[in-house]
Amino acid sequence: MTNLTLRAGSVADAPAVIGLLDNAMRWLIAEGRTDQWGETLASNIPSRVAHITRYTDGGDCHIALAGTDVVGALVVGEAISYVPPATEPELYVKFLVADRSRPGLGVGGLLLDHAATLARQRGLSLLRVDCFRSPDRSLIEFYERHGFTSTEEFTVDDGKWAGQVLERRLD
Repeated sequence: MTNLTLRAGSVADAPAVIGLLDNAMRWLIAEGRTDQWGETLASNIPSRVAHITRYTDGGDCHIALAGTDVVGALVVGEAISYVPPATEPELYVKFLVADRSRPGLGVGGLLLDHAATLARQRGLSLLRVDCFRSPDRSLIEFYERHGFTSTEEFTVDDGKWAGQVLERRLD
C-alpha cells in the first residue's frame, strides 16, 4: 500500500485538482454515468475551473499525496446553499475527489477522516456532506461505509439533479 500524506492546499493545486475531477468524469462517462456531472470535462467549463480555483484558494482545502503526486482533495466549510440547513453547528464537506486511476489507496476515507478531525478540533460534533443520488446509490453507499447516515434528499436544477445529504456524528 502506498503511504499517503496530507498537506494544506493552495491555489497552486488548482490544476492538479481539476485534473483529478477530469479523471473522475472520464471514469463516469466510460461507465455511462453522465447524469452526475455531464459529459463535458471540468477543465473545459470556465465556471467550473473558476469554482475549483476559488475552493483551493479558500484556506480550507486539504490535499492527499502519494509521494509527490496529488491523489485527492478535500474542501470543508459552511454548507452549500442548496442543501437543507443543519439544526446545529457543523463542518460541511463541500468537495471531495480522489484519483480514479489509483483505486484502492484509501484516499477518500483518509480525507473524510481528516474532515472529522478538523470538525473535532473546531469543537463540532456534526460533519455533513451531500452527493449525487444515483439509482444504484453507489456514492451514498461509499459515504455510509465511512460512518455517514443518509438524512434529507433534495433536487437542484429544476429537479434534474438528485442529491442526498448525509451526516456523521462525531464523539
